[in-house]
Amino acid sequence: MSTISATDVKNLREMTGAGMMDCKAALTEANGDFEKAIEVLRLKGQKLSLKRADRDAKEGAVIALVSEDGKKGVVIRLSSETDFVSKNEDFINLAKEFAQIALDTFPADLEGLLSKPYQNITIGEKVSEQVGVIGEKIELADYQRIEAPQVVSYIHMGNKAGVILGLNQADAKFKEAGRDIAMQVAAMKPVALDKDGVDASIIEKEIEIGKELARQEGKPEDMLEKIALGKLNRFFKDNTLLAQAFVKDSSLSVEAYLKTIDKDLTVTGFKHVKLG
Repeated sequence: MSTISATDVKNLREMTGAGMMDCKAALTEANGDFEKAIEVLRLKGQKLSLKRADRDAKEGAVIALVSEDGKKGVVIRLSSETDFVSKNEDFINLAKEFAQIALDTFPADLEGLLSKPYQNITIGEKVSEQVGVIGEKIELADYQRIEAPQVVSYIHMGNKAGVILGLNQADAKFKEAGRDIAMQVAAMKPVALDKDGVDASIIEKEIEIGKELARQEGKPEDMLEKIALGKLNRFFKDNTLLAQAFVKDSSLSVEAYLKTIDKDLTVTGFKHVKLG
């Protein structure tokens, strides 16, 4: 049995951020082997993650990044249980590191991102490790990406939400307009770019709601479908980005506003990630 010195415990704590007693216990279990001790702490984090799986992780940090050439963007959400953790500089920096890896490697989905290398482990393993270090549920809960001739980003104050948005033209003079529309996404939370992008299940639900409301108002049964479709058009206007009233000039839709800048300028797509 190796003797575990206070210096060994201190060094492991500095390497991992885990508590002193946890580090001492891990070193004891690993017979003084630092690599094995780190694995012990990581495994502890995985177990803790499972034990806390039913806990809500509604706080955290959302980070959005755009590539140097402006053609790719990513947005990720690293979640925590408390805002005490989410405001910690180390936690935010870790989220930024994950976002940078996402931008550099541009995986197709969250599962792919979690499998990407982070130092000598994977991002997924690092997240599990942090559960043991921090002592509450930590989760890389969302990852979205976008490609376009020009991508712009917006992060809401305090890393509470992030938007990446694609424009169909690469000219830098359109960047400010793109940022205005990205801010609109964060504020107005559209469900799709236009009516063609709205999920069929949402449309079906809205039609049924429209029919039921009309029925409650005493409208004839043979009129319900027509009334519901009228309400659906209003839904599209309020909840699809290009049809929404532009927040800086409500006399214009977002689509119309973009055409005042350039007749061919439009949004190709967007991704909105928020806490909660």
